[in-house]
Amino acid sequence: MTRNLLLDGDIVIYEVLLACETAWDWGNDVWTLHCDMREATQRFDCWIADIKEKLDATNVYVAYTDRANWRKDVLPTYKSNRKSKRKPLGFPALKEYTRSVYTVCEEPSLEGDDILGILAGMPKSVSWLGCRRMTGDRIIVTIDKDLLTIPGLHYNPRKPEEGVIEVSEEEADRLHLTQSLTGDAVDGYSGCPGIGPKRAARILDESCDWEQVVAAYANAGLSEREALVQARVARILRWGEYDRKKSKVKLWNPLIETS
Repeated sequence: MTRNLLLDGDIVIYEVLLACETAWDWGNDVWTLHCDMREATQRFDCWIADIKEKLDATNVYVAYTDRANWRKDVLPTYKSNRKSKRKPLGFPALKEYTRSVYTVCEEPSLEGDDILGILAGMPKSVSWLGCRRMTGDRIIVTIDKDLLTIPGLHYNPRKPEEGVIEVSEEEADRLHLTQSLTGDAVDGYSGCPGIGPKRAARILDESCDWEQVVAAYANAGLSEREALVQARVARILRWGEYDRKKSKVKLWNPLIETS
């Protein structure tokens, strides 16, 4: 059976380039950073070949994040905590190399995560971003826990002992509501004050639905509108939540099922 790997390219490029950075001491307290791009391209190619062999895959689709981000229109402070964090040397050059060798998927204003989420649920008869009529399994490959809000098959390269796992729609929906409550410090959205993973679990154990989330925010003195902002930035897009013709995100609405 055909196996398609949906790869979080942002993380792979980042880790490959960090491994290739070398600090040079020129003396007199002068240090510089260097990156061997030949080594970087070889490392990337080997990474792809290795993951294809491990998962017995036929095709690999590499998703990248656009410079613009639709979530900043919803929450202007989204990921503002990352402004001072530099990308590794050679980031644009390695990304350009991969575009010439692999099937790279990019879309204005979308994060790579969104592209993976959409592709995971895309009907077999549809073609988008170079992905043509994907038959067989689709496996999201990433170390990012946020992608577990997408139903389907997943593989974490840092946890090979787990193998390929399947996330149900119910499990994915629960994690989305969990992150709507807890927020995500790495991505710069706060969630509901005073709620961490354990308390969120207790809240959703009572009833895993939007009303429970709204009630938790109300108890903290916050409105449903404020809860919805957090839920929308926490939402990784799925098939049906992006208008491909208009290149427009359909903001998550708890009262509407997407298809």
